[in-house]
Amino acid sequence: MSLRGRIIGTGSYVPKNILTNFDIGKMVDTSDEWITERTGIKERRIAGEGEAASDLSLQASKRALSEAGIKPNEIDMIIVATMSGDMPMPSTAAILQGKLGAKNAAAFDINGACSGFLYGLSVADSFIKSGMSKKLLLVGVDVNSRFINWQDRSTCVLFGDGAGAVVMKPTRTKRGILSTHLHSDGDLWDLICLPGGGSRHPASSESIKNNLHCIKMKGNETFKAAVRTLEKLALNTLKANNIKPSQLAMLIPHQANLRIIKAMAKRLGLPMSKVVVNLDRYGNTSGASIPIALDEAVREGRVRSGDYILFEAFGSGLTWASALVRW
Repeated sequence: MSLRGRIIGTGSYVPKNILTNFDIGKMVDTSDEWITERTGIKERRIAGEGEAASDLSLQASKRALSEAGIKPNEIDMIIVATMSGDMPMPSTAAILQGKLGAKNAAAFDINGACSGFLYGLSVADSFIKSGMSKKLLLVGVDVNSRFINWQDRSTCVLFGDGAGAVVMKPTRTKRGILSTHLHSDGDLWDLICLPGGGSRHPASSESIKNNLHCIKMKGNETFKAAVRTLEKLALNTLKANNIKPSQLAMLIPHQANLRIIKAMAKRLGLPMSKVVVNLDRYGNTSGASIPIALDEAVREGRVRSGDYILFEAFGSGLTWASALVRW
């Protein structure tokens, strides 16, 4: 058996503050019925004052390490997938390393937006396959509420905050990461973007006035692109591993929109009982959505040894990615 990465522990954390559709209806012209019908979201979690990406990551990481039976000083690499880190510099991974006391770990961030966790999973698997990492911590975290225009009905109803983490180590068994598949199309970058705060539009009174530090999204175009690319991606991922959709025990998709999730399940011929859905409670947590959903499925006993699990995500970039795992 060739060397590959295997997930040996999962953990997640969401803030305590709950923002319901009814709460949002008091801030902008919308309703619970309108939001639920178009997205499937009922509520989302919002980080408290002073609660940053590294704080959410710390809680999720502690739970994943405990589940894996691994101490922080045994970790040799930390990868954090985020588009809303504590600050532009240093990396949130470096800050997390310090908070964990993981003194023997290299640390860096990946920004793949909503596809970030799967991009990170691919990178993590590559490090393990090469022998450069023996025990790795991968975190997906986003604090989207810090970058929302609460008067923009098209975006403020969608996003929430949270973190999910996995601990990985090498294996030569039939279990682990069977394959990962990464894609992007930079020509469509403006379908989902956060224009301000970088070298293109650095912070200024003008950038703040024009809400450039808030997430912008072209919803209809994004929806069409997501459905089109994810179906092909899922089928190609299964084909690459000689796996039929009927052999899947579970689909864990990025939690963006219930209509997209149901469309994917239908096209794969999967009953919704095989699909993990939690966006009704958390909304779109971007890079955190897949690891949070995975952790909940594990802790609910829905994941069994030998199960084939398909992960898929779509997000800003545009990026889209998938991974097939045998648990």
